[in-house]
Amino acid sequence: QVQLVESGGGLVQAGGSLRLSCAASGSIFSIDDMAWYRQAPGKERELVARITSGGSTSYADSVKGRFTISRDNAKNTVYLQMSSLKPEDTAVYICYAQRVSARNSFALDRWGQGTQVTVSS
Repeated sequence: QVQLVESGGGLVQAGGSLRLSCAASGSIFSIDDMAWYRQAPGKERELVARITSGGSTSYADSVKGRFTISRDNAKNTVYLQMSSLKPEDTAVYICYAQRVSARNSFALDRWGQGTQVTVSS
C-alpha cells in the first residue's frame, strides 16, 4: 500500500531554516509531479512548490528565492528546503504525489498527513 510520510517540521525562529522530507513507500513504479502544499488555520490550502519527474520546478510568489524543492526519484522522495522563514510561513505542510503507479494499485494521486511548521517572531 502506497503511503507518503513527511518529516522535518518543527519550531524555528524567524530567519531560520528547515528542511522537509516526504518519502513515498510501497512497491512504486513511477511518480509524476510531486509538490508541497500548506494550510494555515482559517485559510485555504495553497500550493507552495511543485517539481516534475524531470526536475522542472515552480513556486508560489510568496516563497520564491527562499524555498527550494528537489526530489530523488530513486528514493521516491521529495524535499523542501526552507530558508529565511517568516511567521507567515507557519502552517501544516502537506506532501502531494501525482499519479503514483504501484504494484497491485491503480495510478492515483496521493497525499501525506502533513507536518507542522511554526515560525516564531
